[in-house]
Amino acid sequence: MTQQTLLDSIPSVDLAEFTSGDPALKQKFVNEIGAAFTNIGFVAVKNHGLSDELREKLYAAVQKFFYQDDELKIKYEFPELSGQRGYIGKNKETAKGFKKPDLKEFYHVGQLNPREGMPENIFPAEVPEFEKYTKETFETFENTGKTLLQAIALYLDLPEDYFDAKVYQGDSILRALHYFPIENPELLEEGAVRAAAHGDINLITLLMGASADGLQVLRADGEWISVTALPDQIVINVGDMLDRLTNHKLKSTIHRVVNPPVGKMRTSRFSIPFFMHPRAEMDLTCLESCVTSENPKKYVDMTAGEFLDERLKELGLKK
Repeated sequence: MTQQTLLDSIPSVDLAEFTSGDPALKQKFVNEIGAAFTNIGFVAVKNHGLSDELREKLYAAVQKFFYQDDELKIKYEFPELSGQRGYIGKNKETAKGFKKPDLKEFYHVGQLNPREGMPENIFPAEVPEFEKYTKETFETFENTGKTLLQAIALYLDLPEDYFDAKVYQGDSILRALHYFPIENPELLEEGAVRAAAHGDINLITLLMGASADGLQVLRADGEWISVTALPDQIVINVGDMLDRLTNHKLKSTIHRVVNPPVGKMRTSRFSIPFFMHPRAEMDLTCLESCVTSENPKKYVDMTAGEFLDERLKELGLKK
C-alpha cells in the first residue's frame, strides 16, 4: 500500500471543474478528490450549490428551534423511530467505544418523498421556517452528493452512474446539531466531550461551515489537526460504508468535536451535516478491484441496512 502523506490541512477542490464539460478539468477533479479520500479522507469543496443566503436562513431557523424550552422540543422526540426522524435529546448518543454520551442534541430530516416503509418527516410547528430551509438544504446536498459520488465512481474505475440507483431515495439524513453550553464543569471532569472520536456511518458526509471551531481530524501519524474551510467551501468526508466498499482504499477518518476553551464553555455551537446514505439493500461487499495481496479483504460482507442497524445499536439509538 502507498504511504499516506501527512497534511497540515485538508485539500481543496472545485466541483465546477467536474461539471464544466471539459474532459481534462473533469479528470483533474476526479484525480484530486480521489487522492484526498485515499490519503486523509477529507476534502474542502467549492461551487457546491449551497448559497450563502440559504445557509444563513437555515442556521437562523435551526438556532430558533434549539433555543426553545426542552419541554417544547421533546414533543418532537419519538424513540420508536430510533433517532431516524425528529428531535433527539441531550445525552442520547454515545460514540462507539465510549461510555459518556456526547454533549449535544440534534434533529433529523430524511427523504422528502419517503418510499414505502420509510418514516415520514416530523417538523416543529412553532418554527415553520425550520421545515422550509431544512427541506431546501436536503434537496441541494442530495444533488451535490450524487455528483460527488459520480466522481468517486470514476476514480474507482466504475461506471459514472454506479451509485445513482443505490442512493435514489436512500436513507440519507440532514442533521441539525446543537452543542449546548457547558454549564456543569463536572461533565468535563468525567471526560464528556461535544462529540467523541468517531467515524461516520454513511457513504459520504457533506458539512457546511459550523458556527464555531472545534472539528478535528486524526492524521495517520496520530496527530489531531483542525478542519477549517473557507466561507465558500463545504467539507466532504468518507464514511464507513464507502470505506468498507473500497476495502479501506478510500478512508473513513476518525474525527471529533472538542470542547471549547474555558472562556467559551457557556456558548453554543451549531453544525449541520448531511449524511449521504444508500438504500438499505446496497451490497457493501468489498469491490474486487480494491482487494489485492498487499491489501487483503478487511471486512465481512453485509448490506448497508445491516450495517446501519448494527451501528445504531452501538450508538444507543436503537435497542
